Amino acid sequence: MAQSLPSIVSGEGGLSRYLEEIRRFPMLQPQEEYMLAKRYQEHEDTGAAHKLVTSHLRLVAKIAMGYRGYGLPIGEVISEGNVGLMQAVKKFEPERGFRLATYAMWWIKASIQEYILRSWSLVKMGTTANQKRLFFNLRKVKGKIQALEDGDLKPEQITEIATRLNVSEAEVVSMNRRLSGDASLNAPIRATEGESGEWQDWLVDDHESQEAMLIEQDELENRRGMLAGAMAVLNDRERRIFEARRLSDEPMTLEELSSEFDISRERVRQIEVRAFEKVQDAVKAAAKRQMQSLRTIEAQPAA
Repeated sequence: MAQSLPSIVSGEGGLSRYLEEIRRFPMLQPQEEYMLAKRYQEHEDTGAAHKLVTSHLRLVAKIAMGYRGYGLPIGEVISEGNVGLMQAVKKFEPERGFRLATYAMWWIKASIQEYILRSWSLVKMGTTANQKRLFFNLRKVKGKIQALEDGDLKPEQITEIATRLNVSEAEVVSMNRRLSGDASLNAPIRATEGESGEWQDWLVDDHESQEAMLIEQDELENRRGMLAGAMAVLNDRERRIFEARRLSDEPMTLEELSSEFDISRERVRQIEVRAFEKVQDAVKAAAKRQMQSLRTIEAQPAA
């Protein structure tokens, strides 16, 4: 897969040519994506994998632009994101009912963040979990509180950010100074000869069309329906533990559930694992039946 991907040449012109080139790869319809993923999963069809990867290169570029302010070459950030995308394609299980973009997003971000953490020295970034959280979330929080000016933050902004991210105010000040100098999405670039534009013109919003939004909504409702149906295989105790541990916004502890059912914490854990496996198997079976029905309909001759 990697050998035949478009290459990113260093410099603004090289990046512009890369963005132009990946725009030529077509987006995949849900059924086409499913069949390509099954071909790769069952037959290791590299051609199918290549189509899955190239159709999502724009997603990688869009995500990578969100990490453009860490002082690293954006071409390298995109390349690392592409590595994450390829890992996602290898591990993608289409019968679960999710689109590849939804699944791949997390692999892409993880690959990019790992690269950034490797590239930034521990002296610059710090070693604690709080400092890492601050490193990757400072810009997002600044946007939420409208702290958009260049330079040092105002005292009240420092206090609010420190509170939101559970770090000290000194850490906020220090990290903000280290990460200053973000590039703007409105920065002009030269595309091809005779054309010009801004960075944001070359990024594709995967949810911009009403049709795409409706498709995503249908998929979400479909997944919810399959989950609700799958939970019918659980008995009352399994359902209670599964919902309390896996579906609640604030999951209950093993200790709390062991007291509720008067069983050991280990027994609660065993029931939770078994319930998850039963639901997972039921969802896979439902997805398989759904695809078989779809294929049967498609195979019927037109009236």
